[in-house]
Amino acid sequence: MSASSFYWAMRLLPGHRRRDMFALYGFCRAVDDIADGSDPAEIRAARLSAIRGAVAAFYETGHCLSPVLAPLVPAIRRHGLPRAELDLLFDGMETDVNTPLTAPAGQELSLYCRQVAGTVGILAVHILGRRDAGDFAVLTAEALQLTNILRDLDEDCDRGRLYLPAEILARCAIDPCGPRGVLTHPRLDQACRMLADIAERRFAAATAELSRIGRRRLWPAIAMLATYHALLGRLRRRGWSDRRVPSRLGTAHKVWIVVRTAAIGR
Repeated sequence: MSASSFYWAMRLLPGHRRRDMFALYGFCRAVDDIADGSDPAEIRAARLSAIRGAVAAFYETGHCLSPVLAPLVPAIRRHGLPRAELDLLFDGMETDVNTPLTAPAGQELSLYCRQVAGTVGILAVHILGRRDAGDFAVLTAEALQLTNILRDLDEDCDRGRLYLPAEILARCAIDPCGPRGVLTHPRLDQACRMLADIAERRFAAATAELSRIGRRRLWPAIAMLATYHALLGRLRRRGWSDRRVPSRLGTAHKVWIVVRTAAIGR
């Protein structure tokens, strides 16, 4: 986890908020690892269904029946984390297992981003004590998820997934004939830059919403916003024609962003 962009933003949180944020990260990481695992789809779907059932049972009875869920239970109780968001998270994970997206419509991609990223953002601002920051959380989460999509094209392709929207591919005259065919198309860079433009608009909207609601207690989320915006800038400079060139931010760069943001926003 120490290499993760999220680690450094969470590491400087005080007391129970740090523990609860790590518990949320660990839970999301666990279900994501199941969805992305190498087991047959039916086994991965069954494992996700079992954990989803344990979540439902906990909210209905107060008893935790899953070792995956157990570390998150104190955070659920302490912050009143909404079950609806966890259900949405499982919806997104089950999409990756059962019907992987390949050139989805723009609305379908937005829904997917809401499921797998917006949920985490909503739960995180609950833990940070800013339930009023839901719109900021969703906008930030979509900006981050679109940046991840632009960073992980080949990794997603290996899993049979292609998140570039159908509308963008059509505008670039790219036939969505399958993930590998799209990723080797000469106009791929053009398509990725168009999706990067959408991501930029989400970053701008999140920043505007932050100005409206104020920065109080939100500096970890602001640090993530700044970190991923820097990553998107690096991806733009590198381009998508030759993806062998590394694009990830170094640890020192991430730490610098987090420390600077914490110093301003705490």
